[in-house]
This record gives sequence, C-alpha cells and structure tokens, in this order.
Amino acid sequence: MTKKMLALTLGLSGTALAAALVLPAVAQESLLPEGFGKPADTPAPRPAPTPSPTPAPSSTAAPKGGQSGATTLAPSIVATLDSGDTDTDTGDEASDGEEGTSGQLKYDLPPGARRLLTRVGPLTPETGGMAPDAFGVRGQYAAAIMRSMRGQVASRWGQILLRRALASAIDTPDTISGADLAADRAGLLLRLGESTTARMIVQSVDYDRATPRLVATAQQTYLANADPSGLCPYVPAGLAHGDEQSWRLAAAMCAGMSGEAGPAGWAIGRVRSSGKISNFDILLAERVLGATGAGRRSTTIEWDKVGRLTSWRFGLATATGIDIPAPLRATEAGSIRSWTVLAPMTPMGDRIAAAPYAASRGVLSSEAYVSLLSAASSEEEPPEALAAQTDLLRSAFSGANAADRYTAMAEYWSAGTGATARYAALVATARAAAALPTGADVGADPWQLLGSMLTAGYDNRAMQWVSKLSVGGHGWGIMAVGSPRPLTGVGAGSIGSFASDDDSAESLRSKFLLAGLAGLGRIDAGQASSAASDLGVDLGKQTRWTRAISEAAQRREPGMVALLAAAGMQGEWDKIPPYHLYHIVRALHDVGLDAEARMIAAEALVRV
Repeated sequence: MTKKMLALTLGLSGTALAAALVLPAVAQESLLPEGFGKPADTPAPRPAPTPSPTPAPSSTAAPKGGQSGATTLAPSIVATLDSGDTDTDTGDEASDGEEGTSGQLKYDLPPGARRLLTRVGPLTPETGGMAPDAFGVRGQYAAAIMRSMRGQVASRWGQILLRRALASAIDTPDTISGADLAADRAGLLLRLGESTTARMIVQSVDYDRATPRLVATAQQTYLANADPSGLCPYVPAGLAHGDEQSWRLAAAMCAGMSGEAGPAGWAIGRVRSSGKISNFDILLAERVLGATGAGRRSTTIEWDKVGRLTSWRFGLATATGIDIPAPLRATEAGSIRSWTVLAPMTPMGDRIAAAPYAASRGVLSSEAYVSLLSAASSEEEPPEALAAQTDLLRSAFSGANAADRYTAMAEYWSAGTGATARYAALVATARAAAALPTGADVGADPWQLLGSMLTAGYDNRAMQWVSKLSVGGHGWGIMAVGSPRPLTGVGAGSIGSFASDDDSAESLRSKFLLAGLAGLGRIDAGQASSAASDLGVDLGKQTRWTRAISEAAQRREPGMVALLAAAGMQGEWDKIPPYHLYHIVRALHDVGLDAEARMIAAEALVRV
C-alpha cells in the first residue's frame, strides 16, 4: 500500500453562489469492501451496512442500512429571528401568500410524476430500507416520540439504525398526514445532525402538498444544508402559514436569485422596518442577495454582538462563505457540528474540528472520516497537529509490517483528548484494524483493536481473534456480545471474572455485558439471575418505555423498535440504565435486527 491510501477527497465548493447550491452528501459504512483507497466522490447518502447476522458462519450480512424540547425542532436548531415558532396546525394544505408571486419559481408536475403521501421516503427494502409497515399503524404515537427526542443518541450504531429507519419508504398510517409525519422524521434527523438525510425526506413530498409543519421543517432543513435556494418553492406557504418575517427574508433572497432586485429590496426594507428581526440576520440575507448580484450595496458582517449560532446564521453564513468565529463554534449545538461536517463549502478547519463528534455519533462513516482527514492533509501547509495525525493514520494502514501498523494504531488511539476523540480514533482505524493479521503481537487484551473493527461492522474479521482472548478480559467481553455466533463457556462465572477487572464506575461495563448477553439470549435464565444478583442489577424492571418497546417487538415493527431504542439511549452511555440496554438488545433481536443488537451491545462495552 502507498500514500495514495489516504488520498481520498470530499467535494469542496469555492464560490459563494456555488456554495448556496451545493448538495452535500457523505457515504455511510461499508462492510469489508474490496481494497482500500477508493476515492469518495460524495455520493448521495446510502444506508450503512450492518454486520453479518447471528446464524451459521456461512450466513450473509444483514440487510444494509447503515437539544431539548418537544416541538418539531429543538430550540437550539430553529432559526432565531425573534418571531413565532414553527409548529402550527396540522393537516392543512399550503396556500399562496400575498407576496408569493414575485420572484418565485413555479413548478408544474404532470399527474403521473406527482408523489403520493401514502408512502413517503427514499429507501426501499431493495436499497437498504425497512419494510413499508416497519412503523406499524400508530402514526400520531410515532410522531409524538420523534418530536420528544432531543437528538443526542449515546450509541453510534443506534443512530445509524435510526437514520435507516427514518429514511425508509414507510406507509403513512390513517391517523396522520403523510406530510406531517415526514416533517417529524426530518425534524428528528436534523437534531441528530443528519442534514442530508433530512433533506431527502423533505424532498420526498411535493412542495405544493406540504403542510404548515413540513413547510417550517423545510426551512430548517435547507438552512442546515446551507442551501437558501431550496427555500424558494415554500415561500408562498411560509408567508401564509409560517413565521412571516423569516419567510419575507426568504422571499427577498429568492427574488434576488431570480434576478428581481426591486422586489428583493422592498421585502428586505419591510422586514427591517418591522423591527421584529435582528439587523444581523437581515444583513446575512442581504449578503445572499449580494452573492446573486441583486444586492445594491456591499454588506459587512460583524459577529461582535452575536450571542449564539442559530440555523439561520449557520445556513446563510456558510452559503455565502462567511467564516463563523471560533467562540460561537465552541458553543454550537451538536447538531450544527454535524451539519458543518456535511457541508462541503465549510472551511476545512471547521470541518476537521467537528469531524470527531460526527464520526462518534454515526453521521460520518469510517471511510468518510478517513477521506475527510486525507483531504485536509493534502491541502497546502496543513496544521502541524493534523499532519501528525494523518501520518500516524497512514502508518496504521501502510506500515512496513504488522507490528509497525499496530504500534501506529495504538499511538493514534491514545492521542485523542476526551472520550469523543478517542472513540472517533477507533472509527478512523476500523479498516486498518480489520486488515491486521491475527499473527501480529497485539498484547494480552487487544480490546481497542476489536472495538475499532466493530465500529464499522467487521464482526467476522474480529471473530478470528477470539482464540487469542482470555476469558473474562475486556476484549473477550466485547466479543461475547459482538460476535456473529455465541462463544462457548459464557456463564455467571465468566461474567464474575470480567467484573473482577472492571474499572468502570459502579461496574457499569459488567452490567452492560450481562444486559447484552441476556438480551441476545446467550446466557440461560438461571445464570443470568445469579450474575444479576452478584452485580446488584435488575434487568426485569418495567416502565412505560420498556412495555412500549416490548410491545412493538411483539407486533414485529422494526422501525418502531429502532425509534424506541434510540429514545431509550438519549444522552451519554454512563447515564444509560443497564435494563434499558437489555430491553433494547432483546427487542432488536426479536424483530430480526440481531446484527444491530450485537453492535450496540459491543459498543457499550467499548465506550464505558
């Protein structure tokens, strides 16, 4: 292997006007593809593949797939324009507003080209999605869960699974409008940081069939993608049913994109005279007009008095090539960090700074993360820290021998500061770890090597290391729940041996091991009861959430199970109760998502 292994690039945009129209996309997980170093041409997002299912070794992989508030969009995401929020009445068709005719593009589709609202979503079972009935028939119930979720899922694999479920072409239950359900799906995806997938959902509904809820979500979606031109078809409905002032600004930008400077200036002036929107946000809209050539004067953007970064500010600043100050970046929501990584027109330094978070959350695949690092390192005079990082990564993939490659990996894993950066390092080395021969000297307990492989689903490759593991070790525990087939000799005694060396707070890692084994059915009831007594944990605890996910599994609704599983893993791993992991793994196993169940259980043991 040569240096070209890291010569992977992501599409970048140079001019401000092109930035407004770029459609960023990031590839997702690839399970043991042929070779390494295939250039990433920023294809449209596709579902992340999952590791091979549990049955016999000859079986094939499972089907491939991959902050606070109960409103459609969390407060940290909505465009802060000092006006009414986004959620309005549901079920109404969007109608034209008084200013919808000037500068607005009209799209007329023949009847045969129009999409129905009875089934919405881009992914079919043939392209990695779930079955149309994956969410069952309780549409309002599913939508309420989506709206209540904060958007921070502890598990990387849990988010990958949820993204796949939300992007699937699912049947619309009779209890909810297809456009409203699409809005709630896209809103949750935005809070997860999945801006490109959210756009795919919004675009699955013809704009003239959008309800007020979807219109509001569409605004946030196109801002998250730094694509103000995407707002144009929704302007009439936004003026009629949404936040009037922000949609007036959108109307002005769209008029400018259509070459109509007069109506654009009139709309900007009317918003400014209302006094309802900060002048800074108006200046950003004027900057967009300047990029289209419709602006009548130059616009200077000063961030001195800006207290926080909103979707409006992120979207328009990114689209027009305005650098966002580091102090604002330091306080931005996690979702905006992921949007930053997925927007190829963003300055490379900002993308690299946000990439570990996106990789640890599942927004970036291992391949896409390495591609981004490679693209950054290939720029003229990259930062010294980045150059050192990519040198280590290059050695991990193409060192002279196995010992050198493993040494580089180990150094790379320990170089990160904080849990997020350290786990992201495991994600980056997944393919290098999978390529390491089993004869390499990796020490007595190569748990990080195994954990790295499983971040990208290389479970069959990791299985080849099992014979070298000591029962009760950290690596053994990871493989006890992550392997494609059960290990022998798993019982209360081996769990006790694992617990004796457990250095996690309150033996949480051991409790997660028991929860994973019990959920997968890899330990009998008597042994599980004995181990639970020793560890002082009650896996059988019942709550409204445990009953809901168990009932969804009984109804064979994998999409609903994936949604409830993510709802039960909000926050960070050290705050997730062990009985939550047990019910999540068991429900996923029961609906045929065994591969995802194993990866989530293994991830828990890696991250605590």
